[in-house]
Amino acid sequence: MGRLQKHIFICNNQRKEDDPRGCCASRGSPDLLDYLKRRVHDCGLKGKVRINKAGCLDACAHGPTMVVYPDDVWYSPKTKEDMEEILTEHIQNDRVVERLVIQFKKK
Repeated sequence: MGRLQKHIFICNNQRKEDDPRGCCASRGSPDLLDYLKRRVHDCGLKGKVRINKAGCLDACAHGPTMVVYPDDVWYSPKTKEDMEEILTEHIQNDRVVERLVIQFKKK
């Protein structure tokens, strides 16, 4: 395995208020990102798990949006409790939190 066990990107894209797509930042992603960074550090996962803010992940309708690599699992967490569940279940125990997974339409 590579240097990191998990690499998590959380959209922090910000658009104008009148943009019909909305944006993850206005839906609380900066606070969720800060929370998850703090919790990863608290859990002693620094160096194993990396949390990065991302620009638009092109899943605006589902925001806030995050993706966990190398697992390629896309989530739409709305609360700190959702982030805690993702941290505990997915990041620490490799169990996908199905209720928070984004179900993309197949093309």
